[in-house]
Amino acid sequence: MSASAPEPLLRVVDLQTWYPIRAGLMRRTVGWVQAATDVSLELQAGRTLALVGESGCGKSTVGRSILCLERPQRGEIFFEGRDLLKQSRAGLREARRHLQIVFQDPMASLDPRMRIGDQIAEGVRSFGIVETEREQRIRIGEMLERVQLDPKSMDRYPHEFSGGQRQRICIARALAVDPKLIVCDESVSALDVSIQAQILNLLLDLQQELGLAYLFITHDLSVVRHLAHEVAVMYLGRIVEQGPTERLFEHPAHPYTRSLLAAIPSIDPARRGSAPPVRGDVPSPSHPPEGCHFHPRCPEVMDRCRRERPELYPVEQGCSRCFLSEPGRSD
Repeated sequence: MSASAPEPLLRVVDLQTWYPIRAGLMRRTVGWVQAATDVSLELQAGRTLALVGESGCGKSTVGRSILCLERPQRGEIFFEGRDLLKQSRAGLREARRHLQIVFQDPMASLDPRMRIGDQIAEGVRSFGIVETEREQRIRIGEMLERVQLDPKSMDRYPHEFSGGQRQRICIARALAVDPKLIVCDESVSALDVSIQAQILNLLLDLQQELGLAYLFITHDLSVVRHLAHEVAVMYLGRIVEQGPTERLFEHPAHPYTRSLLAAIPSIDPARRGSAPPVRGDVPSPSHPPEGCHFHPRCPEVMDRCRRERPELYPVEQGCSRCFLSEPGRSD
């Protein structure tokens, strides 16, 4: 970060979250699922960072770790300059008011036995944002209007809404406590394409109106260009490329990024990718390959990729974890 750059709203440094593999009668740890390793991110207020990659790459683990829903083994998570991992329970609770999450499946996120108004009001009551029942209903109505739902629907139950409407309710619940950052964990992937576009446009409108920051977690690069200012690409627990959205789409530096972009369907021949597709399956995160984790599937693999692990090398306005991006490389 340069001296003139503003302090980021969120700064993640060398985050590592691994899950133990236990076996035997004594449930001893016999290995580790390396879900996220050496992940570093920065996100400015009012901006969107998309975290993309195939299923199982660790991107949801990163999101949950940032919210301290998972406890990392190592790293630092600074939100508004405070390390969340060093906060007391009271300090973490206060920070969580400004850190909200919208999950992939809205029906699983909502209690089918509770009216939606009561579910939106849970955080409002918990943080003491309003004092009276009347103020609470006014605030719930305002949140529903903000996500383009009828305030009169606050006394209905989740099953009475469509999938897209239920996701709007989840967004309203997150907004009710005045967050500064919302983690959107595959929050449009379960919706029809037309509904996806509506939810994405809603998120953009809310960002412009409220100055929200988004960490947008997705496996679908086709929705990223419309929403994100920056993109971080993950593969097998590590970030392999990061940079501004337009640069990454127009001039991807990492072979994995190029393959992902080439796989996006397009009716325009000029916009179809020419990179070869990714071959084979993702290796197990409990037994990642030696050297570069991507080398068994990489169409541009070199001998050193099988032996050495690349660093994150600087590229134009970003970084790439590939020997092809190594400074001073002439070919």
